[in-house]
Amino acid sequence: MIRREIGRTGREVNAIGLGCMGMSIAYGEPMDQGEAVKLLHAALDRGVDHFDTAELYGFGANEELLGAAFHDRRDKAFIATKFGPVGDLKERTVRGVDGSEANMRRAIEQSLRLLKTDHVDLYYLHRKDPGRPIEETVEAMAKLVKEGKIGAIGLSEVNADSLRRAQAVHPIAAVQWEYSIFTRDIEREVLPLCWDTGVTVVAYSPLGRGMLTGAFTRDHKPEGQDYRAVVSPRFKGEAYGANIDLVEEIERLAKARGAQPSQIALAWVLATKPNVVTIPGTTKLANLEANLQAADIKLTAEETASLDGLADKVQGERYDERGMTLVDA
Repeated sequence: MIRREIGRTGREVNAIGLGCMGMSIAYGEPMDQGEAVKLLHAALDRGVDHFDTAELYGFGANEELLGAAFHDRRDKAFIATKFGPVGDLKERTVRGVDGSEANMRRAIEQSLRLLKTDHVDLYYLHRKDPGRPIEETVEAMAKLVKEGKIGAIGLSEVNADSLRRAQAVHPIAAVQWEYSIFTRDIEREVLPLCWDTGVTVVAYSPLGRGMLTGAFTRDHKPEGQDYRAVVSPRFKGEAYGANIDLVEEIERLAKARGAQPSQIALAWVLATKPNVVTIPGTTKLANLEANLQAADIKLTAEETASLDGLADKVQGERYDERGMTLVDA
């Protein structure tokens, strides 16, 4: 097990945590609550203590799962949630981002109620509000720290300038970005800044939304209303086939190491910087256990170099046009 500190909070977590979104939305039918709670308990029993959720994930349904799982073992779980995106609860649609103090207070009270706790360990602004200075939002979040409702402040998908401006108001413990063998935008400016200023990078989708696990082939890909088929150009058309070619290179390396592609992908992310932690998602215990074994894999310089070259060959943006407008790139 690899343990790493979240920012400069003094709180360490397993560097392989659990992203919980897929239990409620995006990749098929929501998990049965009883089965989800069993999985969350199994994760905790196996040393996973960093659990990531958000108001947006099922519009509260995902937070409710964590509340059911951890209300009687709260001291063992490091819980991170997020606010910002707003929409229609009935239609399950997002219309924009609201980083106002009023929306933040509404959201945190709802999150605390659903999570069945009196505090959240890490609270993120899920996306930067394009119509509001980030300083204003972070100043409001700082009040929650003083009130004891949150332990630390995080930001998600912000650029280096926004991070610097936020840091001028209050210490930022973590920045969440998509980061994987296939997605390395963060390395240009944000990752170096986080390293220099003691901010933890929480890598979401470190398995490329499942593409890097080897679970998909040319003849088997996400379809219908699966989130990936709807919003990710990498899973569509000619780009999909080209990207599967790249995945096969990872599969060959994994086979030579007696490992799974997902383990190679996680090992690569964890080796980038000591301030990086991951939150791969899964709904299956076998996948969770396999992910945890990635901590024991040390890639050689030659293996790392071969993986480093793949990102430049990836075809398609990570989100569709609308999704990319919400990224503070």
